[in-house]
Amino acid sequence: MVRDTLDKELEQYDAAELCGVSCIADGPDAWFAEAVLDGGGRIEVVVPAEQYREGLPHSHHATYDKLLARAAEVHHTGMRESTSQAHMAGSEVLVGLVDRLIAVWDGQPARGYGGTADVVTYARRTGVPVDVVWPEGATRD
Repeated sequence: MVRDTLDKELEQYDAAELCGVSCIADGPDAWFAEAVLDGGGRIEVVVPAEQYREGLPHSHHATYDKLLARAAEVHHTGMRESTSQAHMAGSEVLVGLVDRLIAVWDGQPARGYGGTADVVTYARRTGVPVDVVWPEGATRD
């Protein structure tokens, strides 16, 4: 449901001008990047920490590597350990790069520092418009 909703959300943008920015974590982050590329756009990747990939599920490494290799540009926070603070720093870099934030978010509080609710709050506080994507009937694990 989330993938279909993301596809529909991205249809409103001209693929030739679309640049999606993502940390390409497993789940919606990677799905967003894949949808942008599948639609003919380009992606930029933010790497929150040197050890970020190692903290992602092993089953996601091949997808992460594939998306990272397709990035038009890669941005780093300069942090080493993949902590909540590094993830939030990565999200702050991401928000600083975009004209608009598309957030796959159920509207609930973040489960830990740097979660989607924190990123949405940061974007709104810094004046970046936010489009919340959450399919009707979806639940979060």
